[in-house]
Amino acid sequence: MKILPLISAAQVWGKVWPILIAVLFFGLIVFFHELGHFTFAKLFKVKVNEFAMGMGPTLFKFTKGETKYAIRLFPIGGFVSMEGEDDSSDNDRAFCNKPAWQRLIITAAGGTVNLILGVIIVAIMLCQSDLIGLTEIHSFEENAVSSQYGLQAGDVIKEINGKKVFSEYDLGFLMARDKDGLIDFVVERNGEKVNLNAVKFETAKKEINGKETLIIVYDFIIRGVEPSFRTVVPAAFAESVSIGRVVWVSLMDLVTGQYGLSELSGPIGTVSYIADAAQAATQQTDYTYLLMMMALITINIGMFNLLPLPALDGGRIFFIFIELIFRKPVPKKYEGWVHATGLVLLLLLMVVISFSDIMNLIRK
Repeated sequence: MKILPLISAAQVWGKVWPILIAVLFFGLIVFFHELGHFTFAKLFKVKVNEFAMGMGPTLFKFTKGETKYAIRLFPIGGFVSMEGEDDSSDNDRAFCNKPAWQRLIITAAGGTVNLILGVIIVAIMLCQSDLIGLTEIHSFEENAVSSQYGLQAGDVIKEINGKKVFSEYDLGFLMARDKDGLIDFVVERNGEKVNLNAVKFETAKKEINGKETLIIVYDFIIRGVEPSFRTVVPAAFAESVSIGRVVWVSLMDLVTGQYGLSELSGPIGTVSYIADAAQAATQQTDYTYLLMMMALITINIGMFNLLPLPALDGGRIFFIFIELIFRKPVPKKYEGWVHATGLVLLLLLMVVISFSDIMNLIRK
């Protein structure tokens, strides 16, 4: 008879708690997103019928004033249901009867709150650091190749391969995208801008996700400053801009075919990544990577929601802009068709990505 090994409660909890943290984090992202919509709807006196966390059957609900507050079964989203949001209404307080500029603010508030939350998470991460990295070269590694091709200690890096550098985060990201190890820099040296073309770096080839990838050897050391209010605040905004650009560039890479759908992650894959990061952070007592991942996800969701795509907040904002330009709203039925089509395509995409996430988890 085969005897199955016993699993202790501690072992089970060790596997479960990182997933719970990941689900809780997703719930907070959704909560603050919907709270943004809800807050400005109330501010502009729009009638809000329901504020719900989660999807599917209702587990718990209560009514305060005119609004029902609910917790639903599946923790994969949430919504704020406003009177006249998707159809016409005779109620003066209906969303559809409010001025276009108020509807624009209400619609944009969710994604904007996510972006602000991302900046706050980055600031918390920077406060945990011993030093905040700048874009100024402090020194070089022994036998550094790049120092032989023009880079000097004291140079403040302003551009890499024609792309503006906002923060330390950009250095690794932009250099990693180089294809041949010859990188063009614009640096500030003694108060003047200096162009350095084809700065050479040592390279190595490494297999990543089954693909042979060129790795740039990062052979210089940047200057750091101690965290304080004066250093954390500007660095948090700069690094958040850098993260936002990563999201945008990655989206463009997907559109242009540099990455396939199999390399995208949906809620399932993202929860898995956060859970792994949470477990590693606890073991190493270093929460930098976990916080960075949380910031990346939060900013990613904020930016994605604001893209002018059907069924997303950005798609609704696009139609409001058309109304502001032509002084006349697009007929509701046409806008509804566009959003309905976009929603179907988005759900199909989520099914494909979720299937890929599940297969990746099985392969682990």
